[in-house]
Amino acid sequence: MNISMNELKAALRRCFEASGYFVGNYEDAANMVLWLEKHGLHGLRELQNTLPYVGEDLHKSLSNVIYEDSTSATIDAHGRSSLNCIASAVDLAHAKALESGIATVTVHNCHNRMFVLKALTDRGRSGISAAAYWKNGSDNITEHAAAIKSGHRYPSYSESSVQTVGNEDKQALTIICSSRVDVGLSLQDQDSTIISPQQVERNKNHCVEHGITICDKLWEDINVIGQGVLVENTERSRADAGGQ
Repeated sequence: MNISMNELKAALRRCFEASGYFVGNYEDAANMVLWLEKHGLHGLRELQNTLPYVGEDLHKSLSNVIYEDSTSATIDAHGRSSLNCIASAVDLAHAKALESGIATVTVHNCHNRMFVLKALTDRGRSGISAAAYWKNGSDNITEHAAAIKSGHRYPSYSESSVQTVGNEDKQALTIICSSRVDVGLSLQDQDSTIISPQQVERNKNHCVEHGITICDKLWEDINVIGQGVLVENTERSRADAGGQ
């Protein structure tokens, strides 16, 4: 089925709010999914993999900083989805870059790291160069890099299959921000899939013109979860009315 971006955003907000995301966090999460999808980077596919576990973050510890100095920080996300924690990590890297010129923030124990692209793009558009690097998988490992130059509107993204050895942390994400130099990350493997800023822009223009296509089952699942917000609001309204 085909839906508008406004319809999808509203449904996603309800879905994440019903899943226990805090005010602000559910806005960020909805925007991250929508941003990936409308720029041709498979936000709905990422969400489909995430949706069965979206309510689990409610029972996990909040992300916390385990190391920090003037130009870097290390954060433990405690197994949370990046939908529920990564915007604040990028904000921290941004703040440090404004103070020191360049900053690196590493987030450990974080899932669904692809959603970081929305937060990176926001930083680039505000005048800060930003980049991120991470790996996915256990048997078939893929590495991912994204970057946006200061003042630009769209990021580049690259993905490649790699061979890894040892107990490398494959649930980590490295974020780099700079207010002084353009930080560029691009995977150099000859088999890399590279998406340029120009392609990202073309994808967005196509989506604006044609809308978003979503499978009926995923749309139903999003709205079933989101009904929790409507039920809660109805019960609250009844309680308020009874107390008058």
